[in-house]
Amino acid sequence: MIILGVILLVVGFLTGFSILWTIGIIVLVIGAILWILGAMGHAVAGRRHYW
Repeated sequence: MIILGVILLVVGFLTGFSILWTIGIIVLVIGAILWILGAMGHAVAGRRHYW
């Protein structure tokens, strides 16, 4: 998600589309939060197994 956010930021900056810039920032922030939570050992969107 972080790479996708950076790509959207660059494309939005080069083309001048502000919506790509905004979506890029949002995706980048969400990716960074998920990365930090995963690095701390928290299960992010984990699945429960019933057996």
